[in-house]
Amino acid sequence: MILGMGAPELLVILLVTLVIFGPKNLPKLGSALGQTVKSVREGMEEGDAAAAEKVRSEVSEASSENQATSAQTKACPSCGAEVDADAAFCPHCGAKLD
Repeated sequence: MILGMGAPELLVILLVTLVIFGPKNLPKLGSALGQTVKSVREGMEEGDAAAAEKVRSEVSEASSENQATSAQTKACPSCGAEVDADAAFCPHCGAKLD
């Protein structure tokens, strides 16, 4: 079974294809289909590599931003939430910050 189809269904598809395209054009059709599948796979691999590089750069940027903002934040004494260094009240619990 291929894709949930049995032998009779695949045979009917093969016969219809043979009637529509003829025996002389089937090798050309198979070759074109193979080239299409190959180019799709290559495109997917390139897309995966580009996506991985994009994720790496975003993680790197987020890491550098996190290091920069950690110096500008402090912890709330009541709930421990991270708040801006110049904030007067905790946005999480509402406690006054010293």
